Amino acid sequence: MNCDEEYECDCISLPILGAPAPDFEAVTTQGTITLSELQGKWVVLFSHPADFTPVCTTEFIAFAQVYDELKAMNTQLIGLSIDSVHSHIAWIRNIKEKMGIEIPFPVIADLDMKVATLYGMVHPGQSSTATVRTVFFIDDKGILRAMIYYPLSNGRSIPEIVRLVKALQTSDKEGVATPANWQPGDKVIVPPPKTVEEAEKRITEGYDYKDFYLCFKDS
Repeated sequence: MNCDEEYECDCISLPILGAPAPDFEAVTTQGTITLSELQGKWVVLFSHPADFTPVCTTEFIAFAQVYDELKAMNTQLIGLSIDSVHSHIAWIRNIKEKMGIEIPFPVIADLDMKVATLYGMVHPGQSSTATVRTVFFIDDKGILRAMIYYPLSNGRSIPEIVRLVKALQTSDKEGVATPANWQPGDKVIVPPPKTVEEAEKRITEGYDYKDFYLCFKDS
């Protein structure tokens, strides 16, 4: 759909899967970071609508609880909202004081909305002053591999975010795809054959054979 007066739409620019993730330099609760300097690590970049809000607080606690697991997977977790660094610091301190949870990951203070604009985090249908709940998965080469958008009203499934990082890394390491509802340890999907000859051989190659185009193997 074209952006014109007939539809009265507020168009946003979204990053593209399989392309380099838009680079940025930003102030965070742990100092200034530059995305391109994190190459060599995977990055999970997520936005939340605002500090000192109930759903966001539950998400921050949940993200903190998987921080070490993601770190062990060579993955840097980074939060963001259109709040000041002082607001972020006060909120992080409040979470520690009231909930007993330390927030170990940096949180971007995006007051100028630079990063939010680069990543299409502000959706006017939801709010013109707050980011929706986005999650961006960036691989160790700086390529955007996946993204998930949630509305302001509903918190994310943090286990799904961890699962997807594991699935993406498994696909890269083993040259496979992962089926619906895949969990680490489950069988993976062998890439389909590219020729008739390969299809004929497929039944004898020792896979869990369903048909020439759908074969599983242990991960």
